[in-house]
Amino acid sequence: MNRLLEEKIVKTLLFITAFTAVFSVLLIGVFVFIEGLPIFFKYGITDVLFGNVWNPTNQVYGIWPMIVGTIYVTFVAILIGAPMGLGVAVYLVEIANQRISRIIIPAVELLAGIPSVVYGLFGMFAVRGVISSLERGPLAEYLPSNYQTGYSILTAAIILAIMILPTIINISLDALRAVPKEYKEGSLALGVSHWQTIYKVLVPAAKSGIITAIILGVGRALGETMAVIMVIGNTPLVPALDWTGLFAPARSMTANIALEMGYAGPEHQQALFATGIVLFVFIIILNSITTLLVRRKGRK
Repeated sequence: MNRLLEEKIVKTLLFITAFTAVFSVLLIGVFVFIEGLPIFFKYGITDVLFGNVWNPTNQVYGIWPMIVGTIYVTFVAILIGAPMGLGVAVYLVEIANQRISRIIIPAVELLAGIPSVVYGLFGMFAVRGVISSLERGPLAEYLPSNYQTGYSILTAAIILAIMILPTIINISLDALRAVPKEYKEGSLALGVSHWQTIYKVLVPAAKSGIITAIILGVGRALGETMAVIMVIGNTPLVPALDWTGLFAPARSMTANIALEMGYAGPEHQQALFATGIVLFVFIIILNSITTLLVRRKGRK
């Protein structure tokens, strides 16, 4: 009887713990939607989502510049970080010896533990200086003068690419290590070179895990605030969608909320919560895609 009672108590506590996690997510979601939806009803979903002007002083709350800035900087960060992360994972699994792995893996774990403000400082004083030199040097004739400060989408994307490396590397490592050894042995037995085995057999076999790693990296980049604030320029304008847009200052959704919530009035706060709703929806979509990929991989 005592054992049954103990098991029942433990099961109840575990259920309460699990329910608390779910309830917390629901509570946050409901709170954000309740606070942000009134601005959509008052000014219209189209005007708020796709408006090009963000001017709270005059009650204009177009968040399209922040949406474009967020997508732009995240996309560039993934273009930089995903190949690097996958390359490191492949190197550690297939090429590096144990001595090198013992050096690289702790370094990757250390990257994950560095505070975002430190990344921001590195971006401000190191990466920004290099980008600014390019903008004022060989690219000066192609860029407007307000682009020549180094605070830009490219600077923020480089910092974000470094920040998402641990996520992509660690999950890609697990995916590559989970590939059955028979795949590699069979490929090599057929006379295929080691490099061809890697990119034609091992990487495709680990594709679901690698895609999951990239999607989680996207989620990490979307949610980053402090480092982005310090290097992106924080200008609520839609950047050009050609190569010059890489050197344009912009503003992300997270940066917009963090910068203005401290002094926002009631309606301004609702507009910032509306920005949070858009960001929340982005994260839900990404998590849903990740869950589907994991389930698909499990069925296979």
